[in-house]
Amino acid sequence: MENNSIEMALLEPEERELVSFIYDSIPAEDRGELTADDILLVLDLMDDYLEEKGLVRVDPETEEMEYLDGEVDETEQLNFVLAAMKEEQRPISAVQIQLIQDAELQYGIEHGYYSEE
Repeated sequence: MENNSIEMALLEPEERELVSFIYDSIPAEDRGELTADDILLVLDLMDDYLEEKGLVRVDPETEEMEYLDGEVDETEQLNFVLAAMKEEQRPISAVQIQLIQDAELQYGIEHGYYSEE
């Protein structure tokens, strides 16, 4: 994966690790033209969905996000992200978004952010 985008360079090391983990988790035949910037946008949109559903709180002073307990409807989240990507005119498929969601979940489980249920 090319990590030479300005956006990638501005990320914290753990965020870069997450994006690399996700990218490497997606089989080459499903990856297509997917870039690190696409993955970052999908992750941002996933957070937008959580914020819209009241599952995240943003500290107005520090802008840090606090994830709250609650159920996430993955299909609804996928449709939210897919619609937003179409608005952005970014060529990404529902399969690619689902693979990003799955890889982000796996990363979270492996790093203790989520529990396996």
